[in-house]
Amino acid sequence: MWVLAWRAAMPEIDFDARRPWLAAHLDALLLAGARIIVAEVGGAPAGFVTVDPARRHLDQLAVRPDQQGAGVADRLMGAAKALSPGGLSLDVNAANARARRFYARHGFVEVSTGSNPRSGLPTLSLRWDGVAQKRHDGTIRPAAGNETCP
Repeated sequence: MWVLAWRAAMPEIDFDARRPWLAAHLDALLLAGARIIVAEVGGAPAGFVTVDPARRHLDQLAVRPDQQGAGVADRLMGAAKALSPGGLSLDVNAANARARRFYARHGFVEVSTGSNPRSGLPTLSLRWDGVAQKRHDGTIRPAAGNETCP
């Protein structure tokens, strides 16, 4: 699923060759306390997200290409925010316009730039400040998108 999702997003990179990296990376995330949440459609995995609540970091979010645009990513983001209601950070490939629009729609803002250590491609570091966000007038409003992933 991860390879298919990334192949659709960035076909110029050989994500099949990165499968061993992903397996080791997911193991390391789990050992460090991260959680993997899987969304299912019709009893089959449709996407997943990894969240480290202690670090408030979302590391991976992938949705099968045939399920993109069907709300799976929204459900996964809701589950990620529920695990880390105090906020989340993440890195996104700067050229991945679809992902950047998705994260902006979910309240993430750009905080810095960088580069992917594996590909060398430009990245953006994004942050969502959590459930309670201050308005300009000083009042507090709840952030959108807090739900669990069925």
